[in-house]
Amino acid sequence: MKKWIALSGALMVLLLTGCAQPKKPYDYTAFRASKPASILVLPAANTSPDINAAHSLNSLVTRPLAEAGYYVFPVAVVEETFQQNGLTSASDAQAVSAKRLNEIFHADSALYISISDYGSSYRVIDSVTTVTAKARLVDLRSGKEIWQGSATATDNEQGNNNNNGVIGILVSAAIKQISDNVTDKAHTVAGLTSNRLLSQNEQGGLLTGPRYKVVSTR
Repeated sequence: MKKWIALSGALMVLLLTGCAQPKKPYDYTAFRASKPASILVLPAANTSPDINAAHSLNSLVTRPLAEAGYYVFPVAVVEETFQQNGLTSASDAQAVSAKRLNEIFHADSALYISISDYGSSYRVIDSVTTVTAKARLVDLRSGKEIWQGSATATDNEQGNNNNNGVIGILVSAAIKQISDNVTDKAHTVAGLTSNRLLSQNEQGGLLTGPRYKVVSTR
């Protein structure tokens, strides 16, 4: 019996270690070869029900990109340029060829963003605000994709410790959803998603650009 228990324990350890596969390192070969110094942020494609999602997230991505050391074309100017040329939707703007974008803006790369979740949803005992987005960076000189990533954030990541009973939880959830809609909490959560999506690291995030400066905390 003892031998059987020991054997079972060893098999369990093997199964657990076999399931926990190490994450494959992100391949930055194309990114490092491209060495982009400037990024053109295209109007974001939005498939969420909220019509404000694209403008909200687009207004937030400039800061993390600039802090990462890249020159970022002003998103308002970029959007106006597209509209003046009859490209009034994100799908139209994102359909322009890399070569043409490079000719117009003289940018090294372009960031294509798509939003799938944006806003609050009522889930019986809670109201959760979620923002989910994907992005890919394309070298406008070669037309090749050099990076892609995705991120999501919610206002409920710390969990819900409400102990007021079922009725209290339902009332709190309803009040929270109304409050979230009034204060546009989705825009705040979008900031978290943007920072997470464009984080500066070598584990799947963006690599730093040529203007990146390390700020000393001392």
